[in-house]
Amino acid sequence: MLRKHGLSLWPVEIKAADDVEPAFAKMVQDGVNGVTFSSGLLLFNLRASIGPVLLSHKLPAVSHVAEWVPYGLLCSYRQDFPDFFRRVAGYVDKILKGAKPADLPVEQPTKFKLVLNLKTANALGITFPQSLILSADEMIGA
Repeated sequence: MLRKHGLSLWPVEIKAADDVEPAFAKMVQDGVNGVTFSSGLLLFNLRASIGPVLLSHKLPAVSHVAEWVPYGLLCSYRQDFPDFFRRVAGYVDKILKGAKPADLPVEQPTKFKLVLNLKTANALGITFPQSLILSADEMIGA
């Protein structure tokens, strides 16, 4: 499916802070032109050092974790976690009042959060469409 759209996945493992610069330098050398991050405690803790390295290599990056965006990622889009936690509290309340977890309905997220980093976009020469800017829940560097 990804190849059909001209995309390739190149998993890169970063095990320590010292791996950040060499990993992104290798990506640029190999012709990578964009990065996406999955969650992980180590990478999350390194986000303040990863962002500047991405920018120095002119690599746009996205993640589903909004807390990455102020550190140099281009954008994030995911379910709104405060809304998610409120919903979880409702489930816990029902269970504590005697409901069986198996009897509770599975709910899909209904509220999502789009965060754009205009400063990063400008540094990379990327222009967000006006429709995307208007639908953003938060803009960094505005």
